[in-house]
Amino acid sequence: MPVLEPGRTCWRTARADRAAFLVDTEAYFNAAYEALRQARRSILLLGWGFDPRTRLFPDGETAQDTPDEVGRFLLTLSRARPDLDIRLLIWKSALPISASQEFFPHRARKWFEHSRIRFRLDDSVPLGACHHQKVLVIDDAVAFCGGGDIAVDRWDTPGHLDGDRRRLMPDHDCHAPRHEVMMMVDGPAAKALGDLARERWRRATGETLAPPPPPAESPWPARVPAHLKDADIAIARTEPAWGGRDGVAEIRRLTLAAIQAARDTIYLENQYFTAPPVVEALAARLAEPDGPEVVLISTGDAPSWFDRLTMDRARSNMLWRLRAADVFGRFRAFYPTTAGGQKIIVHSKVSVFDDSLARVGSANLSNRSGGFDTECELAVEAATPEAHLSVAALRDRLVGHFMGHTGDAVAKARAAGGGLIAAIEALNRDGRLKPIQPLKLTPFGEVVAAWHLGDPADTADSWRVRRRRERLYSQARLFDPQVLLHRRDWRDPLIPDESPSPGEDGPTPPG
Repeated sequence: MPVLEPGRTCWRTARADRAAFLVDTEAYFNAAYEALRQARRSILLLGWGFDPRTRLFPDGETAQDTPDEVGRFLLTLSRARPDLDIRLLIWKSALPISASQEFFPHRARKWFEHSRIRFRLDDSVPLGACHHQKVLVIDDAVAFCGGGDIAVDRWDTPGHLDGDRRRLMPDHDCHAPRHEVMMMVDGPAAKALGDLARERWRRATGETLAPPPPPAESPWPARVPAHLKDADIAIARTEPAWGGRDGVAEIRRLTLAAIQAARDTIYLENQYFTAPPVVEALAARLAEPDGPEVVLISTGDAPSWFDRLTMDRARSNMLWRLRAADVFGRFRAFYPTTAGGQKIIVHSKVSVFDDSLARVGSANLSNRSGGFDTECELAVEAATPEAHLSVAALRDRLVGHFMGHTGDAVAKARAAGGGLIAAIEALNRDGRLKPIQPLKLTPFGEVVAAWHLGDPADTADSWRVRRRRERLYSQARLFDPQVLLHRRDWRDPLIPDESPSPGEDGPTPPG
């Protein structure tokens, strides 16, 4: 039974003539640069962050007539092509976050003053929430979606080399190695992402944009091979219930439906892991004698002090829960390191279920990504033998690159050992994938983790932590095996719309 269901687990599906998985930001920036150079009518960018000083080619391999700093590059394009409509819609970040980014993207506005580029900061979210979508659409013909922003601390290669001077930032410090994944699509799927971006622009500015005319030539980068052809691509979203609009929880429903439908392997790559309903859905599958393996790859320690205080502590509780549920030894949680032992920041948001479903987007496995922040992701359900091979190859490539091995090596080890965990244990000889150990929490840490401070599920509990805890764990109890035993429809998504009903006591949204 298909997992992707428009109106429930996704917004809509649309055909892509080509789709490609871009592993790490070097691949994304290279592809984006080539596609942007070919833009003729429209460029639309949605981002959580944006820094015009970002170098798309830190090793200097650009055309002689174009700069590699993205802000100067876009200005050059705008001057050369007066008919090219360039619009950047970036979240108006809160002061503490902005300060950590040298007050970008706020300072980016000055870069585009007195130019044809329309740069806007979007604060049309509830207090405490953020616009977290990362989408780039070019001529409605090629589009990118995933976990990566265009910022000065994002670039890295799949090698995640120690001491790579190409990770140099404007202050001449080098940022930590970082793992990101984006997905690129063309055709009607790209136009659908254009529709999403234009609707965001309308909500933020009140201006309605018409779709651009089809380009004479596709801006698809010639050097990027298609991993999928003639595939139906689903777009799934999260939007908070706010400003008179109903909440959208397609990503959360898709996560739960995919977990419940998996047969052999659940592979999760994510920055955060804090959502009790997701964890209980996984625990229910781990409790089955013939359930799937579950492999989680995340960051060893969050890079920011606030996330270490909140998200890392909540993750510890989730890991303890899955360890207790893992009676058959099918759960592993790892963090990756470089060859020299430096921790790699895992910022990607990828999940692969069996060799059937691949998802790449902006949503974390956190409470807020399920109903409080604005998120977007792409998903593809394999419909042909070739597509199944491509989905499996993505997972194997991701796992392998963390250990310094090819995807083919992982595929062979899986076949020899009978599963993904056996393959990792066979190939992880250098110990570059290390087990994530749950933290021993202080009394204060236990309070933070138990009440999910800093990680609201939606607007109904954003300022009411007692309500949050009650609702999260009442949802999680739906996945108790004794409850599932008496539910005929337990293979379907279990979480209904939790938006407060009219008259229910809840916070008044700001604005």
